[in-house]
Amino acid sequence: MRNFLLSVFCLCSLALSATPVDGLLERIDKGASKKFKIELVKSPKDFFELDQSGKQVVVRGNTWVNIASGINWYLKYYAGVQLSWNGMTAKLPAVLPKVEKKERHETDLKLRYDFNYCTFSYSMAFWDWKRWQREIDWMALHGVNTPLAIVGEECVWRNMLLKLGYTKKEVNDFIAGPAFLAWWEMNNLEGWGGPNPDTWYTQQEKLQKQILKRMKEYGMQPVLPGYSGMIPHDAKQKLGIDVIDAGLWNGYVRPANILPTHKRFQEIANLYYKELTALYGKAKYYSMDPFHESGTNNSINYEEVGLALLKAMKDVNPDAVWVVQGWGENPRPEMMKSMKNGDLLILDLYSESRPMWGIPSIRKRDKGFEQHDWLFCMLENFGANVGLYGRMDQLLNNFYLMQNNPLAAHVKGIGFTMEGSENNPIMFELMSELPWRPVKFTKEAWVRNYVKARYGVDDPTIQQAWQILARSIYNCPPTNNQQGTHESIFCGRPSLNNFQVSSWSKMGNYYDPDDTREAAKLMVSVADKYKGNNNFEYDLVDIVRQAIADHGRVQYLQTIADFNAFSKKAFEKDSKRFLDLLLMQDKLLGTRSEFRLGHWTEAARSLGTTEAEKDQYEWNARTQITTWGNRVCADDGGLRDYAHKEWNGILKDFYYKRWSTYFASLEDQLNGKPKVDIDFYGLEEPWTKQTNQYSSKPEGNCVDMAKEAIKMICHE
Repeated sequence: MRNFLLSVFCLCSLALSATPVDGLLERIDKGASKKFKIELVKSPKDFFELDQSGKQVVVRGNTWVNIASGINWYLKYYAGVQLSWNGMTAKLPAVLPKVEKKERHETDLKLRYDFNYCTFSYSMAFWDWKRWQREIDWMALHGVNTPLAIVGEECVWRNMLLKLGYTKKEVNDFIAGPAFLAWWEMNNLEGWGGPNPDTWYTQQEKLQKQILKRMKEYGMQPVLPGYSGMIPHDAKQKLGIDVIDAGLWNGYVRPANILPTHKRFQEIANLYYKELTALYGKAKYYSMDPFHESGTNNSINYEEVGLALLKAMKDVNPDAVWVVQGWGENPRPEMMKSMKNGDLLILDLYSESRPMWGIPSIRKRDKGFEQHDWLFCMLENFGANVGLYGRMDQLLNNFYLMQNNPLAAHVKGIGFTMEGSENNPIMFELMSELPWRPVKFTKEAWVRNYVKARYGVDDPTIQQAWQILARSIYNCPPTNNQQGTHESIFCGRPSLNNFQVSSWSKMGNYYDPDDTREAAKLMVSVADKYKGNNNFEYDLVDIVRQAIADHGRVQYLQTIADFNAFSKKAFEKDSKRFLDLLLMQDKLLGTRSEFRLGHWTEAARSLGTTEAEKDQYEWNARTQITTWGNRVCADDGGLRDYAHKEWNGILKDFYYKRWSTYFASLEDQLNGKPKVDIDFYGLEEPWTKQTNQYSSKPEGNCVDMAKEAIKMICHE
């Protein structure tokens, strides 16, 4: 009995002494926590420090997240280990490389935010706790301490609406399905993708509580969703409330808004926060984006609205801060003018391209954000589209322009505000390091160190490949206003003048496709040496994929030229080669699970508890990445292909079908048959309703497939 009690005491002592960083290290590599000495030190200054104590590497800092940032810095720049979405585990050496000289990094940028509302649907719609645990570890390693946390918001709304007298069916008709919750939360649409089964709410409530618990263990301060006045569009008939009709959003009926001046506003706001607090507790930060993408309504007193929303939030927590996305009209100057410093935290959502805070930009505000605190954010990705892309020089220039700039007097940190994650790890590594690097540097110098850290080797051929990419596709210039990746021609609805894929991309050519092909050739030339290097193999597939896509655009233009020249034989040959390139890309992407459609559809189906639920979630998953909406919203609303994906499976079964059908119609015209307008939506929608299985398991050897692809695109 004595031995048993002693064992229990020892286990309890171990549990009490373990830190969240120990757990992180053990998830990276079993036994890794014993190789580090972690020291939490009180300090008003945010810092991390690397040091040595015998065989142990010492990492100290003033918060668990800052210590995790120090671990990440050590792993990259001492151990040659880079952890990213494509790999969050590593085999560390038995004895870690020594820190010969103490290294310290400090920052005044104390808030480091993560996520866009869209990220929760475009990337995270079907994540379970296992996947979320990896993400929270990624966040800690990359310095995030103020993450948006909106999983399970629909549970709050269901409880609130039921208490307001809505029926279960009416609630289900209002709340969107799993893949479209972000746009319901942003007041853009009602019900699309639903109704959600009861099991969905049970799962998401449990998941959010797990997420919040882990975030708080790290010392993060989650940003919970606040109440911005949204109400079902039929609230006047149902509740007798006068509302502002928000009209349509790309074809969808939008929820209405109840003005804070209405006698029932405070009642509804209080009920919302009561239900939110009951489920998830109180927060220091609440996110609200009133009248999102709705233009300006001269009948609304925005100042009055803002003060009322602020009051309702502060009734819950007097020290609470309103987090608002700097996007479109928001935050409206009229709304924020009467608020004092500390009331608002503004996310300058697209600082690397269209900053609002005062430097030259099409979104420039002459007075910046005036008295209010704000964060310098990188949007980087729209629609979770696949593609190499970045604005390295512009990001660095815009970031360091904040130094000694009076318009940046109230900048409090940085933010990752991507619409989709799990892409372009190089840009997120760069962004995450900026707060810790007070002196401006060049992208060329940084990329050299990145490559060495990424692969654990300093190979001159790989270095050459990445320098080519850094000065071309990863250096979109300020004069180019496109949103996100240089979209792949394979993913676009076919036409005689196909260029951008999504309706709002504003794409413009800014790099030579020969650059990505040359980088791909260089990567392939050393691929045999780095078989089994996870980061190398991921990047090899991604870079060769980009080269195929860029070459596919050249091939498309040649094919259309053949058609316009009425050259039948050339058209037959070139259209076949275009389709062969598309299929080649599909085969290449099949060698990595990250680029397989199955990783998306399997995750969706895994959350269902019945076949009907699994089918509904898969329909959500398939629809979001293709038509997005119904016929009106997809075509007239322009939403189709917004979230297009270069993934194995969808290329072969969806995009290939569109292009082969289109080329067959052009061939018919060359053979004298009348032109027939193709009903593309009619061609696309049936695929969204199918349930044929797509596996996430890789197939084939990525090095062999990359070699085959290079031979194909280098053959003129």
